[in-house]
Amino acid sequence: MAQRGGEVAAKRTKLSSGDAGGVGEERLSALPDDLLVLILLRLDTAAAAVRTSAFSRRWSRVWALLPELRFDPAPDGRAIRGILDAPEAAALRRISVTTEGARPESAAAWLPAAARRLSGDLVYHNIAAPPMSYEEEEKEAGEAVQLPCFEKATTIELNMGFLGLALPPQGVFARLTGISLRCVRFRSPCELGDVVSWPRCPLLKKLEVHDSRGLDNLVFIDSKSLLLIKLKALRSLRKLILVTPHLQELSVIRIFLHLDEDPSEPVANISAPQLESLEWNEVRIVNRHCLRLLQQFQALYSLVLTLVYKQDINDLQCLMGDIAMLPQIRFLHLTVLNQGHAFGASSFHLLRMCTDLRELSFGLHANGNMDAQSTCPSGCICDQPVSWKTEALVLNHLKRVEIFDMRGAEHEVTFVKQLFIWATVLKKLRIRFDYRVSESKAREFCRALAGSSRPETSVEFYMYDVSTSSTYLLAPEGHGTGF
Repeated sequence: MAQRGGEVAAKRTKLSSGDAGGVGEERLSALPDDLLVLILLRLDTAAAAVRTSAFSRRWSRVWALLPELRFDPAPDGRAIRGILDAPEAAALRRISVTTEGARPESAAAWLPAAARRLSGDLVYHNIAAPPMSYEEEEKEAGEAVQLPCFEKATTIELNMGFLGLALPPQGVFARLTGISLRCVRFRSPCELGDVVSWPRCPLLKKLEVHDSRGLDNLVFIDSKSLLLIKLKALRSLRKLILVTPHLQELSVIRIFLHLDEDPSEPVANISAPQLESLEWNEVRIVNRHCLRLLQQFQALYSLVLTLVYKQDINDLQCLMGDIAMLPQIRFLHLTVLNQGHAFGASSFHLLRMCTDLRELSFGLHANGNMDAQSTCPSGCICDQPVSWKTEALVLNHLKRVEIFDMRGAEHEVTFVKQLFIWATVLKKLRIRFDYRVSESKAREFCRALAGSSRPETSVEFYMYDVSTSSTYLLAPEGHGTGF
């Protein structure tokens, strides 16, 4: 037994000796390049992969074969540029860089090198808190980062952390299919629309711009390829013009912000004959320009609208404006900012124009405490004309309804009862109560609806448990998961 142990020890000693410094390294170095690349891809960052070049001459060239580089957290911009500019480095299918509170000169140092190397996806996230006021924004603006033309990139995702960004005045993004821009301060001389329009982005399918500044005057996009556009929270934009013959999905959320100093209305002029899904959440122009847009279509697969009730309503016309026609819609989501007002009459006005509806979703939102939102001022016109409670309406395709943040008010009971009458083939109604509603109040609401639904309709009520941050199914007395 002792002799056997001595043999094993001798073999270990022999295997541990070698010119390259160890059996582990020798065996790894003997692996083919593709396996070594897989090993390096598991390292945390590109910098760690580069450091493996110190192992031996065999390893010195392996990192350059990586198809993607990730800098998280990123070193100094000049260090990133040095890695990207290495002469032995191959083309990259992905570059990912994460910084925290970076200055413009840091991003400007490596972006041109990335444009030369990249043949795929670029992701840059600069994590930074936004300034608290417009004056602070201007003070902290600094120099703009010049974005080079990424001729071979397929997607670009930039979260600039409110750094200034100047778009390239020349060049074609020949392979770009998607671009997402967040927390950007756009700087002249080139406008966003000039870059993302045809022919500079001939293959662009998806455009997203969120929480950004500097698009003050006009966004004019003329694209033969765009299929999806999402615009959200753009400060002080005045005019949006889209000429997008193949656009299928459009989302416009609070893009006309901070225009209170100027009484003139912003303008939205959109040509999108193949649009299938529209989300329009823009309080300032919802009645005029959104309706003009809707009138262009005979049918939409889905539509998201926000109904806004002022706290003091003194004009019946202001409730629904000039809504006289809607396209045929399969899925409708209504967000109702009702400030305690009844929403039944306005909702009826919309639903009688949506007789092909399959699914309906309501989101009920109101500011303030529950008591303040339970009633509206005496003599309020929010429930007029009252004939909506007796007029005939047949929604003989509507099979599913969801209502969020129900508060148990009497006008809500009335509306749900009418839904049971209108929706002749309704299969499921799901109601989620506002987190501030007590269980006793919710059960009172359930009892008020008892006997109103059809036997084939499943009705479910959900409560929110603040202590566990979760929802649970509320079974009304005498019933299972519905009526």
